[in-house]
Formats: sequence, C-alpha cells, structure tokens
Amino acid sequence: MLRPPHPRRTARVTGAVLAAVATLAACGSAATPAPMPTAPPATSSSGPGVPGSPAAAAASRPANAPVVVLDPGHDGGNAAHPAEINRPVPAGRGETKPCNTTGTSTAAGYPEHAFTWDVAVRVRDALIARGVRAVTTRPDDAGVGPCVNDRAAIGNRAGAAAVVSIHADGSDAAGARGFHVAYAAPPLNDAQGAPSAALARALRDALRGAGFTPANYIGADGLAPRADLAGLNLSTRPAALVECGNMRDAREGAVLSSPVGRQRYADAITMAVLAYLGR
Repeated sequence: MLRPPHPRRTARVTGAVLAAVATLAACGSAATPAPMPTAPPATSSSGPGVPGSPAAAAASRPANAPVVVLDPGHDGGNAAHPAEINRPVPAGRGETKPCNTTGTSTAAGYPEHAFTWDVAVRVRDALIARGVRAVTTRPDDAGVGPCVNDRAAIGNRAGAAAVVSIHADGSDAAGARGFHVAYAAPPLNDAQGAPSAALARALRDALRGAGFTPANYIGADGLAPRADLAGLNLSTRPAALVECGNMRDAREGAVLSSPVGRQRYADAITMAVLAYLGR
C-alpha cells in the first residue's frame, strides 16, 4: 500500500536481481509476518524441454522481445530489519523517504508482501509464456527490500517497456474499498508523461473489465496522479503503481487473500500489460 502520509518502502538490491537485469541489457501500518504465500514456483519444475512451461517460453522468446519489470511491493523480511528499511534514500523531486516499509495486512493477518509476490509471479509467468521478457525487482518473499530508489533503477537499467508496481492498500476509513492506479504527476521526464498515463489507463480498464471496482476513497475513476511516490518519481521508463484493493475492508480482504482472487488480479494485470504493449 502506498498512500499519504505513509512512505514507500524497500532495501538492498540482491545480486540475483541485479544479475537478472544485467542479462536483459508504494504503505500502511506494519504488518505482522504471516505464513509464506502459496505462490507459483519461480520457474517450472517440468524443465525447459516441456512445451508451455515458463522455462520453455523463456528459452524460445526472441531477443528483441519487450522487457517488463514487475515490482511486488515490500518484502517478507522487512519487519525483522527496521534499521535497514528505515534509512533514508532519494525519493525524487528533492525529497527522501525510508528505504522501504513492511506494508499492510488483512484483519486476518494475510500480509501485503505475500499478496504482491504471489500476484507478481503469476503475472511474470503469464507474460513469459506470451513471449515477453518479464522480471521481478526481488527474487522471493523472504528478503529485505530492495529500497524504493533501487527498484526504480532496476527498471531503468533494464530499458523496460513498462514497469508495474503491485500493491494493496490499507485504509481504515469506513467503507473504503476498490482499486486505484497511480502514475507520476506532474511528469519529470517524457516517459512519465503520456506513456505512463497510458499504462495507468490500461491497468484501470483491465481491472474494471475483470469486475473490480474503482476506489471510492482516493483518486477519480480508478486513477490517482501522484507526486510523492519514489518508484514513480525516479523512473525513466513508463511506470504505474496499482493498489489492487483495500486489505482492511473485510469483503475485499477476503478476495485479496484467496488464490482465486489473486489469479483474477494477475489475469487483469497481464491483459493490461499485453494491451499496452500492443500484443
């Protein structure tokens, strides 16, 4: 979740993530750590020789395939490393913010970091199967960070055609529910202008088309132009941040924490990215 006055979050970039990028060349109250998510595996256990597997798709995709960077918010180890995630880092527009935060959770204790990782992996594997070179800004849900400025740098160095940051909100306002998509405004470079706004609209349209309701407490018609999100401010690539829903709302929290609900979100985000890329 990334919503004022709560700062964005992150910590160090791991060597595994940086290596992945090299080969290719935004929350509420602290969440109590919960059991690890039942995310799909990072790669198919069936191996690269099995048609239709993520590994097979990755091996067969063309070298000029577009790169998409998926940024699952927070990380599973953040809560245990407060000094590391609270250190200030550049946030753009002359500001600094804490490296990262722990994120929010549902009333039942399902954490945002688990949700974002699960959805990001589902989207990543679906995009790879469609010939897109998709990577995540963190390798798993057991680490710390990376910091918000480092997450932006991963997309920049990858020359990403699109960067999608995945979150869930944590508003305690009565009746607050629904998704919203943030993009940098006013823009600081050309990529933050029309391209990022178009990516945000594609995400909004796909989520709405999948039956999700735009937020009734922030933004307008599912869109929220923002000047305070470091990952968007520091991006030189088309970037948007989607808050998939409000984890603190009981009804919406149940959808966000269910495997069926997470697949619905992943399908919508995948279709949005493909539509934005014209694929």
